[in-house]
Formats: sequence, C-alpha cells, structure tokens
Amino acid sequence: MSYTESLTRYTANFVDELVKNGMTDVVISPGSRSTPLALVFLEHPSIKEWVVIDERSAAFFALGLAKKSKRPVALLCTSGTAAANYYPAVVEAFYSRVPLLVLTADRPHELRQIGAPQAIEQIKMYGDYVKWFHEMAIPEGTPEMLQYARQKAAQAFAYTEQGNKGPVQVNFPFREPLTPDFTLSDIWGTAEDRPFSSMNRIEGVKHLAEEQVQKLAALFDSSPKGLIVCGPEMDGNFADAVSCLAQAWNVPVLADPLSQVRTGRHDKSHVIEGYDAFLRDSEIRERLQPDYIIRFGAMPVSKAYLFFVKENKAVPQFVVEENEGFRDPSGNDTVYIYADPEQLCRQLIKKAPDEQKSAAWLREWQRYNQIAKDYLLSGEEAQVTEGEAVRGMAEVIPDQTTLYVGNSMAVRDVDSFFMVSPKNISILCNRGANGIDGVISSAVGAAAAGERVTLLIGDLSFFHDMNGLLAAKQYQLPITIVLVNNNGGGIFSFLPQANDKQHFEAIFGTPVDLPFEKAGALYGADYTVAATETALKTKLKQSYQLSGLSIIEVRTNRDENAAWHREKWNRIMAEIKEGWQ
Repeated sequence: MSYTESLTRYTANFVDELVKNGMTDVVISPGSRSTPLALVFLEHPSIKEWVVIDERSAAFFALGLAKKSKRPVALLCTSGTAAANYYPAVVEAFYSRVPLLVLTADRPHELRQIGAPQAIEQIKMYGDYVKWFHEMAIPEGTPEMLQYARQKAAQAFAYTEQGNKGPVQVNFPFREPLTPDFTLSDIWGTAEDRPFSSMNRIEGVKHLAEEQVQKLAALFDSSPKGLIVCGPEMDGNFADAVSCLAQAWNVPVLADPLSQVRTGRHDKSHVIEGYDAFLRDSEIRERLQPDYIIRFGAMPVSKAYLFFVKENKAVPQFVVEENEGFRDPSGNDTVYIYADPEQLCRQLIKKAPDEQKSAAWLREWQRYNQIAKDYLLSGEEAQVTEGEAVRGMAEVIPDQTTLYVGNSMAVRDVDSFFMVSPKNISILCNRGANGIDGVISSAVGAAAAGERVTLLIGDLSFFHDMNGLLAAKQYQLPITIVLVNNNGGGIFSFLPQANDKQHFEAIFGTPVDLPFEKAGALYGADYTVAATETALKTKLKQSYQLSGLSIIEVRTNRDENAAWHREKWNRIMAEIKEGWQ
C-alpha cells in the first residue's frame, strides 16, 4: 500500500469515527501541513465545515459554536504558531467547560528540533488546559492502524464530554505528500469494520443517597431564611427544576443573567434579579443575612454578591457541581455537593415542609428587588446610557434567540438591567477566563449554530476581535452587534484607579478614537448609530429583519455613565433603608 493510500484511509477512518460519535462541525484554519485532515473533513458528507482564516478568531468561533450547540466541535490548524494562536480560546474552553477537539497538524518526528520551517514544540503545548493529549502515530494503512485511528478518535471525542466538558488536543505528524486520494474505494471503512470500531459509552448521573438528602432537608427545615443562588450555567432545563424548588421551600432565588433562570416559560415569582444594586450597601447586606446558601453553577458576576458571601463566613454554604471542581473564590468553609443539579432539586422538593415558614423573609427580598427594578427601569436620558441600551435591547430582542455578552461593563450592565422575561433567550458570555478577546468570533460562532444572535460589546473588546467579523460576512450569519462606544475601558471608571488622574487615561482609560463605521463598511455590515433608547429599540427591530450582519453603535461618556449608575444605586439603597424607619 502506498503512503498516499495509507494517509487517506488513516485520516478518513479518524474523521468518520468522529462523525459516528456525534461530531457535526469542524472549524478549519487554512494551512499546508493540515491538508490531509482538512480535505477529508470537506469530503465527508456528514460534516459541516467552517473555514476561518485567522487562527485566534477560528478558535473562538469554534468555542461559540460549541457553547451554543452544547456539543463538541473540531478545530483544525497547520503546524507552528497557528496552534499557538488557539491558546486563548483553549484556556477559555477549559475554564468555561466547553467541549473542543483541537486537532493540530505537525511536522513528522525527523523534522523536529533541527531548524525545519514552521516546526515548533507542539507536544502538550496547552499544558493543563486540555483534559487529554495524544500524539497520533505516523499514518499507516494496516487494519490494526486503521482500528487505532478510530479508537483514538472515539477516545478524544469522549474526553471532551466526560465529567466537566472541556478541550482535548490531538497532534498529527504528517509526512509529505499531503494530498489524499479520494478515488480509492471504501475510504471511510467497510460496513463490516464500523460496528466494532467505536468505544460505546453508557454514562449515568451522580445523585445523593436518601440519607444525605434527608440531612440537607433537615437543615433547611430548621433554617427559614434560606437562599438559592444560580450562577452561570448552560443547561436551560435546570431553570424549571430550581424554580419549583424555590416555590416548594418558599425561598428567594438570586439569578445571575448567565444562569438561564431569568428567561423562559418557567415560574419566576421567587426570582430576584436586582440584587447587585442593593447588596452594594453593607447595612442591607447585614440585614439580609441568610441561614444557609445553596448555589448552583459558577460564581455569579456580581461583585456585590461576593462581598455578601464573604461577610457571611459562618453561614453554611453549599455549592452544587454536576461532576467535579471547587468554584468558590469566597474563601468560606464551603460544602461541595457532587450531584446532577436537576435531580437534586427534585429530591429536595419531595422533602419540602408542609407549612412554609419563610414568607416574611421572601417578601423582604421581593420588596427590595421591586424597588431596585423601579429605579433601574425608569426614565430615559437625552443621550442613551449603557444601562438604557441593555434594557431597551431586553425589551425588543426576539423570542427564541441568543444574547451574547462581552465582559467588563457589558456583562455587568446585563446583570443590572436585563430583568426576568418570558422569552426563551439564551444569554451567553465567555466567563471562564473573563477576557475581552475573541468575543465577536464567539458570538459569530454561536450564530453558526442556527439561531439569531444579538451581541452586546464594548469598543475595546470590539477592537480586539474585528477579524471575527469576516466569518459573519463570509457565511451571512444572522447577528446584530450593539457596540457600546465609550472610547476606552469604561469599567475602570468604577474602580479606585479612576482617582489617579495623572495616569488614568494612558493606562486604564485607553481611548482608541476609531471610526468604527469604517470597520462596518469593510465587512459589509448594515451600520447605524442610535442616540436614544427609543431610537435603539427601533433600529434593533429593523436589524432583526435583515439576514446578515448589523452593527448599531451607541456612543456614551465614561464619566457620565459612572455617575448615572451611581445615582441609580444610591436612590435604590436610600429608599430601601427609608422603609426600615
């Protein structure tokens, strides 16, 4: 068998096994050494390929697609620094638990460490940021090696999904010639081979034993001031279970905007979404000391909530993890519960007391929440503010769509101003490493999953990832970008660094003074500017009638924005405390 035939059958069996395990999409960064896999992916009838030229953009595109579709996505590049450009997205995928299968083509062993071009050290190059690494053998076409290729494909796919989902790297050393021969017969393997090639998996879910549930229920029953907290979470089915749990135990639910609990058809009568505004006050935090806290999902975005938790170190806190991990930066003596969150909710619902004891406790949270919402949702400025941009967007965003949110101020304003809604809106954000890079590409990747996306992003984050707009243009993906342009790093205006007037603008404010409408023109976007909240809502509705890329710029002033936010917060906290008299 010639090397070309071996190469063809080896790579074809690997790709076919990925498909057999459930792979549907691959994101390809063009290059030479990756030619065998790239062409085989394009040839396979069950794979949808996305070609994204810039490697960093491609990796975040794949991350957004995997995050939205909730299934592994393959990511392929050539050898050398192409693989290094994947690093930021691999880190994000690891911390945000997104399944990515990173396939890095490489020079063969004889061309390594001798000065050959485009050859860098790719063995375990992502370190502990991947769940599993494997270097494939040089392609051979024997039955044993084709079986090996299938076995490693199935194994790699499985590792992306087992336990906490995450990224996996498989490194492929390829010798030349690199072009497969698709005139060969049965390159995907014969029908007789396929039934025996997969590693079939049957996975159960973790759950607590009856006596463990009984102990938790006994504690909750003796402690009427309970608090359920829902942090960032991808499972939309969880929202109904946790809302039923809150009703059964009659306790408030502090719902982060990324928890998927603020939106949807489930009951939200116990949901508190305005907590970030009033937990900024130390006296209010002290008054709302709970008897216990049970948290689902990652740590909420709100820093005020973090202060609240840290000040209640003596309060029993339980963090529920579906598989493993220790996500609690509070430093408290936390009890970790490793169980399926939805099933745990159902178990605790069955143990709810016959008589509810916490009506006053719930009403107090609801009263404070309503005061916060009244102020946060009232008024309209002559020049649109960043908070107004979020609440206007929340009002008109279509049902059955996705909101992707940038980090820094964008996600914090969504936390403050995106209230509960009956619409089925998925709210996504790259909160693993909390970086501002790759956000456009991630949102465009989410749009590739087939659902319209609205992206809320700041100007610095937009600048970091303008290359991500090319895929939106190339594939005519339905995405509306709300670009909040405050000419710099707006979040720093809320931090102590703002007091350093001498160095603030150069180091923290970092104005870029860019005419972003030219970027819109470069990538064929429908570009417009909205000056008021009413105008923004009108332009958003118009953009949702378009098929491709739309950009709506909202221009704000950093100092005025900080003052507007603080005035809202101060009024909320003052009215709450007036009610104590």
